[in-house]
Amino acid sequence: MNEPSILDYLKSLLRGDHFDVKRYFGLQAKQAENLRNAPAVGNSDERIRWQVVLGAVLAVIGQFFLEPGHRQILPALGLYLAAGYFLWLGFHRENLTEFVKANAPANQAFSSDIRLIYFAISMVFLVAAFLLFTDNTFTWLNLSLWAASIVFFVMSVWEKEEQPQRQRQKISFVILFILVLVVSAFYRFYWLNQVPGEMFSDHAEKLLDVMDVLNGKTSIYFTRNTGREAFQFYMTAAIIKIFHTGISFLSLKLGTTFCGFITLIFIYLLAKQLTNKWVGLLAMLLAGIAYWPNVISRVALRYTLYPLFTAPVMFFLFRGLQRKSRNDLIVSGLLLGLGLHGYSPVRILPVYVVLVFQIYWLHTRPKQNRWNDVWVLGLLAFSAFMLFLPLFRYFLENPELVSYRTLSRMTSLEQPVEGSVWLIFLSNLWKSLIMFFYDNGQIWVHSIPHRPALDMITAAFFFVGLVYEVKKYFSTHKWEDLALLVAIPVLMLPSILSLAFPDENPSLNRSGGAIVPVFIIAAIGLYHCAKGLFNRAEPALSRVVLGTFLTISLVFGGYQNYDLVFNQYNKEFMSGAWNTSEIGAVIADFIAQGNLYKNAHVVPYSYWVDTRLVGINAGVPWQDYALWPEDFETTLDITGNQLFILKPEDTDSLELLQMLYPDGHEEIFYSKTSGKNFIIYSIMQNG
Repeated sequence: MNEPSILDYLKSLLRGDHFDVKRYFGLQAKQAENLRNAPAVGNSDERIRWQVVLGAVLAVIGQFFLEPGHRQILPALGLYLAAGYFLWLGFHRENLTEFVKANAPANQAFSSDIRLIYFAISMVFLVAAFLLFTDNTFTWLNLSLWAASIVFFVMSVWEKEEQPQRQRQKISFVILFILVLVVSAFYRFYWLNQVPGEMFSDHAEKLLDVMDVLNGKTSIYFTRNTGREAFQFYMTAAIIKIFHTGISFLSLKLGTTFCGFITLIFIYLLAKQLTNKWVGLLAMLLAGIAYWPNVISRVALRYTLYPLFTAPVMFFLFRGLQRKSRNDLIVSGLLLGLGLHGYSPVRILPVYVVLVFQIYWLHTRPKQNRWNDVWVLGLLAFSAFMLFLPLFRYFLENPELVSYRTLSRMTSLEQPVEGSVWLIFLSNLWKSLIMFFYDNGQIWVHSIPHRPALDMITAAFFFVGLVYEVKKYFSTHKWEDLALLVAIPVLMLPSILSLAFPDENPSLNRSGGAIVPVFIIAAIGLYHCAKGLFNRAEPALSRVVLGTFLTISLVFGGYQNYDLVFNQYNKEFMSGAWNTSEIGAVIADFIAQGNLYKNAHVVPYSYWVDTRLVGINAGVPWQDYALWPEDFETTLDITGNQLFILKPEDTDSLELLQMLYPDGHEEIFYSKTSGKNFIIYSIMQNG
């Protein structure tokens, strides 16, 4: 054997062993081979994995230098490179094979059975429903036919499966699970009515659509404001009916925040399916307290519907392929089709599903069952199509409206793409991939501009998990690892493909689907760092050290996320949003004094309040309170007291009112938010 070079030595370090070097210095080849292939038992699990622990510590310190206020790129980069080196050394074979599970036999084929009579009935109902989905309207008839077609389709392809024996969970784990849910619920629902405290124009559009639903207009696709999918509007209408919350910001928030909370359950299930229940619990906790998924839920737009459907689609997809369960894949397809009625970035999910199948095929040796795999992919796709059917019918009649928002960001439809498309794409890709550690964009509505998308602790352990997943894939070549890693850039494509508006990338809303793989990988990193601290030779001391480590990490992460949401984000949002709630409260008080709601007016001004939101906040959501200066004279014929609200800078309108109503009373309303004061000009005809 020739003397190994320095390059050989470095390669052996990166592999995590010194195999070639040991052989050269006298270890017999057979003994060295046995050492390399030795199972994960004995002393290998008894010592502290100091490289993993050191790598995690270096990553945390590196992330500290990327936090706003003390950002220093070179020290952060150096620390992260050092962290990656030690982590690569620290993850050994026993770590990398820990989550490798016994799946269904590779030569087991998906069933191709189908009950033709049920399938034929389903197709009759499906065609009838398609023909009746006209005029962009849901009716009891077309809904009934659509539902019947889905039921008969499921009956035609559903098969009896032996359910794996469920292991009873220890009461201690059940208590921990409930505790994590309670903590997550606190972060998601605490101060829900106050954070954020104001609506903006998009909320007015949403609530007007909800009012249409409550008034009996049952649209398939809502065309207001360039068009929106229907899911949120029917969900919010149901919440208003059940909880009597009225046409309000709270009604929107309750729906989206509940959707974000449900997403946590499927993050747990997916993480548990891929790893174990402890990683699942950590993933649910990290996502439950995190700033990113919290703010996109609280802002009460459709953003949270992206991770809501991504998580269960991925869970049933992965479980279906692992177990060779056709039923799971059908459920995945049904949820995918339903998700397409939620938020337009969900349209990337079908691409990801097909990509996962391709990764699965590349990593499974038997070719004789490939047509069965294609068949079951077809079943999944058709399941999704059946749920998508109403919107598909509307798309055939109005393709430009359904695709407008997507195409306006990707092409020159609304604004010219300036520069090379490929260079913009690569720039957007890079910005999106580093947003977890560096900069989550500049959109104040759903983020704190120019800070990392993850808190300091989660970002560091996300890096640990990334190193683990990459090395695990190179070591075991399991399709699940590659599919999980690929999910991150693919699910961020709705943001990355903002080629005509590159300043809108990265964005936390259009990248929302990536929440699912990101927090699972972060939990994997935290789990392995915690496990690296455990020394079986000193179990009592190790438990103390481990408990202290987890407590410090989670408490610090929880504290930072609390500050990010309830302090920094809230201040940023309130400084950017106009105070329509305060104006609405003034008008509501005016009405409560016995005055007519129509006798209050808001004088529009450039880049000021949306006057529709004033009506919503005043409790009269059907009233747009805008009154332009050229229409002031029309108020001279109004009987009773009147109220005018003006922006302080609008001196021309104020002077005109003073000319028309010289006896009016002027006062300044001092807002709780700096720079948001307004003028109240009152006309009291009875004194």
